[in-house]
Amino acid sequence: MSITELGRTAPSSGTEPAVLAEGLVKAFGDHRAVDGIDLEIRPGEIFGVLGPNGAGKTTMLRMLATLLAIDAGRAEIFGVDVAGRPHVIRQLIGVTGQYASVDEQLTARENLRLFARLQRIPAPSARRIAADLLGRFGLEEAADKPIAHFSGGMRRRLDLAASLITRPPLIFLDEPTTGLDPRTRGQMWDTIRGLITDGCTVLLTTQYLDEADQLADRIAVIDHGRKVAEGTPDELKTMVGASTLQLMLAEPGEVPAAVEAVRRGLGSEPVLSPEKGRLNVALDQADMAADVLIALRTAGISISSVSVAKPSLDEVFLALTGHETETEETR
Repeated sequence: MSITELGRTAPSSGTEPAVLAEGLVKAFGDHRAVDGIDLEIRPGEIFGVLGPNGAGKTTMLRMLATLLAIDAGRAEIFGVDVAGRPHVIRQLIGVTGQYASVDEQLTARENLRLFARLQRIPAPSARRIAADLLGRFGLEEAADKPIAHFSGGMRRRLDLAASLITRPPLIFLDEPTTGLDPRTRGQMWDTIRGLITDGCTVLLTTQYLDEADQLADRIAVIDHGRKVAEGTPDELKTMVGASTLQLMLAEPGEVPAAVEAVRRGLGSEPVLSPEKGRLNVALDQADMAADVLIALRTAGISISSVSVAKPSLDEVFLALTGHETETEETR
């Protein structure tokens, strides 16, 4: 039996967004962790929420998942009010948090059967669902090993499998690849893409720009609890120009003079990188790079390296917020 035979389906009016949130607010004392965020997620897409640690991503997700009360604003999942009908919402969603929720003393197979039984699935069906999920997530060979012997990537895959036991139409993934090595991250990306093929909608929070760029159909950028931009990856990149001139100054102390020279020569504001002596200049046309270089030479400012490239999400986030998405400690 496939898990789709027991799966729950979304309400079928065909018009409701998978997620609709208006003015969401969550405060802890005087601190507004979520400060008036609006979201609209379409059925069948991967929607990315991008931001640094502490931006409010997890808090917002927990509000939508009925794990935290909504202080102000409103939210609906497939047309169902989150605050008014939380018991229905919990049947429509699957949640995979930042940390694996599996029991380390049990095997992978036992964990999946346990979660299925907790959701009132009969024992024979629970066994079939567990076997199906173990196969889908490449865990057959480790199915009867204790979770304590699993790698981080295997635990994350098992945690995601557990959230799919009832085949919910909407999956919340809260930083699903944090701490994973590049190869395992790639495997998780393939798994997440497979969820869309199977008919799910995915809300993905991440602090990794490459992850949002690779996976998300649309992205909301949030910082300090507020949404600062939204669009497809390409739409966000065009916000900082058609191309980006990346400069490394020979003398980092000349950054203020370089900024002033770019302002005079191009009439635009360069974006300073946290890397000492580096700045990025948004260009409407790639050949405008010559104007910047001439302005810097005229000002007597030496350059150690220069390149012109299409803008990245890193540059978008830096331009929008003035800082990177992750700290050196996070890396």
